[in-house]
Amino acid sequence: MQIKDKEFELFLSEQEIQSTIQRLAQQINQEYRGKEVIFVGVMNGAFMFVADLLRNIDFECEVSFVKLASYEGVQTSGTVHELIGLVNDLYEKHVIILEDIVDTGLTLDKVFSMIDADAPSSLEVACLLYKPTAFKGKHAPKFVGIEIPDHFVVGYGLDYMEYGRNTKDIYKLK
Repeated sequence: MQIKDKEFELFLSEQEIQSTIQRLAQQINQEYRGKEVIFVGVMNGAFMFVADLLRNIDFECEVSFVKLASYEGVQTSGTVHELIGLVNDLYEKHVIILEDIVDTGLTLDKVFSMIDADAPSSLEVACLLYKPTAFKGKHAPKFVGIEIPDHFVVGYGLDYMEYGRNTKDIYKLK
């Protein structure tokens, strides 16, 4: 698949992604059923993951979003910029941050610091993809869909220069 000036090849199929999401939802359902939970999706990339995961959550919950940016092209910029912050009351709630991908962990650390200031009962992370070899952050995800090598990936919400988010599959850079 061609996106802008880069060539990508199939990495994870829609079926692999959806079965992973169902497994994550089962784990979250078992641990958080009966608790006051708010899911916080990290935009833009996590929008598809958030929607599909929440369709599999079987308890009442709140949903909110935060938008941050740290990528420039195919490289992380090393700096996280807050674009849109949270407005929900998180005090004494169980907060689960939903990320499409966790690589360096810089974005996650920023979201953690924003949320932790509101004194939630608990604060955890669920992500579809995790790059453990690239991770340098302080807050590793508790719920991990798939650990992947340090490849640049697009599709299913993930982008290259804002393009490629609208696929059902995930592709890696050739």
